[in-house]
Amino acid sequence: MNIKKYIGNRSFYRMILAVTLPIMAQNGISTFVSLLDNLMVGRLGNESMSGVSIVNQFLFIFNLLIFGAVAAGGIYMAQFHGSGDRQGECHTFRFKFLSCLLVGILGIVILGVFQNPLIGLFLQGASADVDPVLTLSEGKAYLNIMLTSLIPFAIANVYASSMRETNDTVTPMVASIVSVGINFVLNYLLIFGHLGIPRLGVRGAAIATVIARVAELLVLIVRTHGKKERYPFIIGAYRSLKIPKTLAGQIFLRGLPLMLNELFWSLAVTLSNQCYSTLSLDVVPAQSIHTTLFNVFSVVYMSMGTAVSIIVGNLLGAGKLEEARDTDRKMIVFSVFCGCITGGAMAGFSHLFPLLYNTTDAVRSLAAYMLIVSGAIMPFSAFTNAAYFTIRSGGKVLLTVLFDSVYMWTVLMPLVYFLSRYTDISIYLLFALGQGTEVVKSVLGFFMLRRGSWVRRLVPQKEKTQ
Repeated sequence: MNIKKYIGNRSFYRMILAVTLPIMAQNGISTFVSLLDNLMVGRLGNESMSGVSIVNQFLFIFNLLIFGAVAAGGIYMAQFHGSGDRQGECHTFRFKFLSCLLVGILGIVILGVFQNPLIGLFLQGASADVDPVLTLSEGKAYLNIMLTSLIPFAIANVYASSMRETNDTVTPMVASIVSVGINFVLNYLLIFGHLGIPRLGVRGAAIATVIARVAELLVLIVRTHGKKERYPFIIGAYRSLKIPKTLAGQIFLRGLPLMLNELFWSLAVTLSNQCYSTLSLDVVPAQSIHTTLFNVFSVVYMSMGTAVSIIVGNLLGAGKLEEARDTDRKMIVFSVFCGCITGGAMAGFSHLFPLLYNTTDAVRSLAAYMLIVSGAIMPFSAFTNAAYFTIRSGGKVLLTVLFDSVYMWTVLMPLVYFLSRYTDISIYLLFALGQGTEVVKSVLGFFMLRRGSWVRRLVPQKEKTQ
């Protein structure tokens, strides 16, 4: 085996880190502040923590729908940038903007109208430590305020993703730092009531998030429109709503499956968590603790996946197909290596982190177990994440959907649904089996990448879109 095929030289890793570190810093700061926010809400008690955690499950679905809405456009934006087609960039930005605006409006309507039955899905298990009525009340109070943040979040993702796809990963990072700083300070003031401000609990957490997201959007808008020569995709973007039919059709044909993929993948994750919660309401606060720390340690490999889509997408757009293949292989190996390190570190914190929460020993014990299992699986998650972005960078939409959401609904969901409803399995074994499906998925991803069908160019170099 030629090890040079899998490990790059110093200049290679300098190039990778130049793209990845700003993304990692942005995501890391955001998730670390989310961790502190979660700890603050966790000090309010099980019901407040559970209510916020349940609502965040549905906001997670919305967030991934937004990511799906910008994903197909992102494929074209990266390749248009690599080929030097500035007009194509502008049309792609416009498509992403309109798509995300529509998703934001639909999210407000659906979550606003169906909030009671949606939150109630997670309140079917038994527990002596969690009051379902109070949990529902806390969840609704949080959600009703959070709905006002959906549109700013959607539009901010359009700007931030377009910047990253045109090789500016620093500005989105700065905007994120501003946002999370505001969010953290306001959370401290509003949740507990400091400096004469009333104690608002979960409502304070929601208000802080809304203000922070608006601030992030403003930073991105001011920077983009103030430096139009650096961001040609914004030049003329709002002069009309016109998008060339051919391009719009191409993006839509790839975008709709990707949006549906994100929808069904996130639904599978949410419903699998709901299946876990039917065994005990202790699962809801335990999952909140587990997810918070997991998000912190998964920042590294998740950021590597984003970097794969940018770097490999640019190389494909420039027609450098063999270089794209070689770069991708080395990035995947590096991502798995990072997953091994971070997974081990997370498992090491598994019994310490839950002690920071105002909850019961049973919840802490379950959360610690979940962290250990997820830490062991993290190298496989790092591989499947990088494989997903690799396949997507070449515009292989059907293959992406099969690998991601279809796999979740044909393997994970039947497993956890059947075992949670028709057996006496413990939550400990069920969670381990559910997480273990990532190992099987990584084997499938290996063979998909080995075929190499994702190595293709979607846009003609230098040719302008009419």
